[in-house]
Amino acid sequence: MREALTEAESALAAGEVPVGAVVVSEGEVIGRGHNRPIGLRDPTAHAEILALREGALKVGNYRLLGATLYVTVEPCPMCCGAALLARVGRVVYGASDPKSGAAVSLYRLLDDPRLNHRAQVAGGVLGEECRRLVTAFFEGKRV
Repeated sequence: MREALTEAESALAAGEVPVGAVVVSEGEVIGRGHNRPIGLRDPTAHAEILALREGALKVGNYRLLGATLYVTVEPCPMCCGAALLARVGRVVYGASDPKSGAAVSLYRLLDDPRLNHRAQVAGGVLGEECRRLVTAFFEGKRV
C-alpha cells in the first residue's frame, strides 16, 4: 500500500484526485498507476485501470490470475469490473468511498455470486493515511 500511496502523491502533484494503485504478482510489482483522467483527457484513466494495463503488458496476458490490486481508495464500479475481467485474486484498498465505492460501500461487485469471477476484498489498509490525502485535496478545492 505504501507504493500505492506514492502513486497517489504523484496524482496530487499533477492536480488529479490523489488515488494510486499497484498490481503485485508473486511478490513483484508488475503494474502501477495514479489517476490521470484530466491529464490524459480520458475518463477511464483511473489509477486501477492504468496499473492493470501495465501489469497485463508486463506479463503478456490480460488475465492476472492470483495478482493483488492495491489501491488507496475503494474502487468504483468501472475499476471493480476491470479487476474482475483481469481475474485478479484480491483487491486491497485503503479508504472507503461512500459515494462511489463498488467493493463494499455501495455495491459488492467483487464478490457478487452472479458473476463468473470473484476477488477477495480487504479494506482499511493504511486507511487513515489514504483518507487524509483525499480529504486534503477536496478541502483545498472548496476554499
